Amino acid sequence: WLMSDNMHHQWLLLAACFWVIFMFMVASKFITLTFKDPDGYGARQEPLILTAVTKVEKVHVPEEKHWPEEFQPTGKAFSGNLIHQPLVHMERLELLRNVCRDTALRNLSHTAVSKFVLDRIFVCDKHKILFCQTPKVGNTQWKKVLIVLNGVFSSIEEIPENIVHDHEKNGLPRLSSFSDSEIKKRLNLYFKFFIVRDPFERLISAFKDKFVHNPRFEPWYRHEIAPGIIRKYRKNRTETKGLQFEDFVRYLGDPNHRWLDVQFGDHIIHWVTYVELCAPCEITYSVIGHHETLEDDAPYILKAAGIDHLVSYPTIPPGITVYNKTKVERYFSGISKRDIRRLYARFEGDFKLFGYREPDFLLN
Repeated sequence: WLMSDNMHHQWLLLAACFWVIFMFMVASKFITLTFKDPDGYGARQEPLILTAVTKVEKVHVPEEKHWPEEFQPTGKAFSGNLIHQPLVHMERLELLRNVCRDTALRNLSHTAVSKFVLDRIFVCDKHKILFCQTPKVGNTQWKKVLIVLNGVFSSIEEIPENIVHDHEKNGLPRLSSFSDSEIKKRLNLYFKFFIVRDPFERLISAFKDKFVHNPRFEPWYRHEIAPGIIRKYRKNRTETKGLQFEDFVRYLGDPNHRWLDVQFGDHIIHWVTYVELCAPCEITYSVIGHHETLEDDAPYILKAAGIDHLVSYPTIPPGITVYNKTKVERYFSGISKRDIRRLYARFEGDFKLFGYREPDFLLN
């Protein structure tokens, strides 16, 4: 009987052991099933998180201590998560900030926010927009957009061409017309943008428009400004032909050009640097458009400013914004390397700030 009782206890002990082992296996299985998905989710998501962080880190937005208080970026293009902005526009702003901080280029990239600059900036209070005018890059069309937004005309098609540049009738106030406190408030709060193009191609456009085609309503370019440049910079004084591009380049590249600029007054806006026009290192712009990519940049600017549902940029004729390398090389083919280098030295800030390459004919 004792032997039978001992065997019974052994069987009970064995059964208990099997039961414990069985419960341990079930528990292990439950733990595995419970934590398998979260661990797997974390492992799968980690590369995506790292990629997102990497993209943001590449786009450096200057800390407030780098800029005066009144010029802090508060436009719509800076609101929300930077990762949702098109990379090309973030890269342009990043390049601009880096060049602005380059002390070696300070004289070419910085300028005072003077009345001359404030006169170039047009205001749309209704939609909190500031637009800096950079002539010869399609600014007429942007002025039409702002005229419509200000409510002077209901559509771009209704605006007479002679009204666009008549600042007494087009309803576009200049930033210089406000008090200092109102200027600072608008610079701080409004969406701000301007357009650039290859600096040398812009100079060619200005020369052709003002001195070759010479609109009848701007006779002073041919009859006052051109003779002033010729008297100072033409090498062969016996020539009687009108202003040549070579004369124009020599004038623009002269380090002492300012004494003539003062005589010419605001008419120089068609060929002075973007730095002198818009002070891009002093004013924190929301977007910088490029003439060469205007088909993409114009809709982006309208959307970033929150006005894309109100107005459209006028249709751009095919090919008009394409950089014409052959034309640029042809215009500069007869110019001495010395004069071209002096011209580039003056506009180097514009080339570097906005990512334009130094012309090939200067590297040869």
